[in-house]
Amino acid sequence: MTDFPFGFSNRDDDPERKPGDESSGSGANNPFGLGGPGGGFDPSQLGQMLTQLGAMFSNIGQPGAQSGPVNYDIAKRLARQQLGSSVTPVSSGAQRAVADSAHLAELWLDEATTFPAGATKTTAWTANDWIEETLPTWKRLCDPVAEQVSGMWTATLPAEAREFAAPMMGMLGQMGGLAFGSQLGQALGQLAKEVLTSTDIGLPLGPAGTAALLPAAISEFSAGLEQPESEILVYLAAREAAHQRLFAHVPWLRQQVLGAVEDYARGIKMDFSAIEEAAQNLDPMQLAADPSKLEELLSQGTFEPQTTPEQQAALDRLETLLALIEGWVETVVTDAVGDRLPGAGALAETLRRRRATGGPAEQTFATLVGLELRPRKVREAAALWRRLTSDVGVERRDGVWAHPDLLPDSADLDSPAGFIDSVIGGGTAVFDDPLQQLADTVAREQAEKEAKKNAPDTESGKEDKEGDKG
Repeated sequence: MTDFPFGFSNRDDDPERKPGDESSGSGANNPFGLGGPGGGFDPSQLGQMLTQLGAMFSNIGQPGAQSGPVNYDIAKRLARQQLGSSVTPVSSGAQRAVADSAHLAELWLDEATTFPAGATKTTAWTANDWIEETLPTWKRLCDPVAEQVSGMWTATLPAEAREFAAPMMGMLGQMGGLAFGSQLGQALGQLAKEVLTSTDIGLPLGPAGTAALLPAAISEFSAGLEQPESEILVYLAAREAAHQRLFAHVPWLRQQVLGAVEDYARGIKMDFSAIEEAAQNLDPMQLAADPSKLEELLSQGTFEPQTTPEQQAALDRLETLLALIEGWVETVVTDAVGDRLPGAGALAETLRRRRATGGPAEQTFATLVGLELRPRKVREAAALWRRLTSDVGVERRDGVWAHPDLLPDSADLDSPAGFIDSVIGGGTAVFDDPLQQLADTVAREQAEKEAKKNAPDTESGKEDKEGDKG
């Protein structure tokens, strides 16, 4: 698994890749389709390459041309190509089964959390539907990283190189967008085959208020399990509904997650000396004649992001937040299904192992934003929520989500006793809110002014009365 976003890892790192295998390595990340079985330039593809290159030049600056750091048209096209030419539509029976399972799950969840239902619509998606419906959120997740990476290595070119390469920058930007879009498309295509719900990776990828399950993937997932598929569907519907309740009724949560990704992007730094050295040997005319040289340059590691303290801090916050979300959902769903689904415990363990073995969700997230959600943190987060439920009750447990300052941090997950004591002592009712403190201070000062203003009037009134008596 690469720790570098958007294909900045070495293309030869995959030990499974065999000669001629275009599903990984250079062929997989080559937006121009160049390279023969040995990974070199294939002269027979020259005509196709020149045609694509000419189309790129003609589209630069034209309406409808790529805008932004990632070519999402390419991403969507490649993702759908991986699914094959035809995707079986969701049958009416599968739609009814999803709706009935979601309705039952919502009834059970009412007893396990104070958050009311968050989904206004429950639907069944095909893999194609998942790609289409989640792409807007992927754009928000991927754009900050891609913008920072692509902008960093162009902005840090020496002034002479920038001036010399100015006519080529538009083309280079589109080539970078193609490369980014290529990797994103392959990642989403693989993920679309295996995700079970719209929140399978812990993020609200779909439209707000829409709970979605993928019946085809759930059937395949259920094939190797001993539980009936109907029970598995209800269990997954409960997980989806719990995610929807949390994101719908904790209004700051979505922005907090996506904001952590943006903070990560702002922390990306490059090795300027390596970039300057590469720029000295950069020949734009050579890139125009042979675009595969750009992929070769990227694969050398020149533009690999360097880990910084700011970046690591953002990743730690994001990892902890995702673990808290997943742990809360696991706790609530366990309470909701209880003894109603005899195989619920086994299903929960199956999903934990799916995460622990680096399932497609974790691999895709790690590829796109450089983060691998560690299952250890999920287990610890679930244990913390479980102890809160037993020690302070459901209402005060859910009250922890009232403000981001109330959430436990990574240290609290490692040692939860102190955090639980703070909640028992009223930690969810009073927190360090600067705006509230300011409002309280203003109100107190205003009351003091009013008291001082009224005091002289009272003394003056007494003096007037004594004068009248005299």
